[in-house]
Amino acid sequence: MTATLPVKITFSLPDGWQAAPPNEVGAPNVAFVALHPASIDGGFTANITISGGMRNDATTMSQIADESVPRLEQGGPVRVLKKAEIGTPDLPGLTDAPGIVQNLVLSTTLRGEPIELCQSQVYLGMEDVRNPAQRAVIEIVLTAKQNQLDEVIGDYKEFLRTVRPADESPARAE
Repeated sequence: MTATLPVKITFSLPDGWQAAPPNEVGAPNVAFVALHPASIDGGFTANITISGGMRNDATTMSQIADESVPRLEQGGPVRVLKKAEIGTPDLPGLTDAPGIVQNLVLSTTLRGEPIELCQSQVYLGMEDVRNPAQRAVIEIVLTAKQNQLDEVIGDYKEFLRTVRPADESPARAE
């Protein structure tokens, strides 16, 4: 069953990207998947996924990003390359939502063959206006092979600039 997001967001996919049903592409725990068919290499297609959940704890956005590492390590070794706070003019679509960007490399297998994948993970926090003790956390992830990154990283940044809370959403940026 495809996951749903705790808040409504809007975004625009760059040219060359196609939405795909999460269940049909092996990503049942995410709410949205976009594929970049032109980047297919060795059976792997660069992709963007969006997932999220509600939090009612004092965990920082940085700690929430850290939680992805042991989850990913279930598939193989993970190296965190960079982690930084966002909510700056560099990502204008996200300036109202505090968050973290984390870049990492994971070594795993695809159809029984070893593969090294790069991920750029963005975590955004949005406070629930009806219950400030809760917040929605949205996770937006680009996954690509190293040799696909140059082709898709600009699109990912363009995509991130379009992400916004939907007007009818009960959440607002913290």
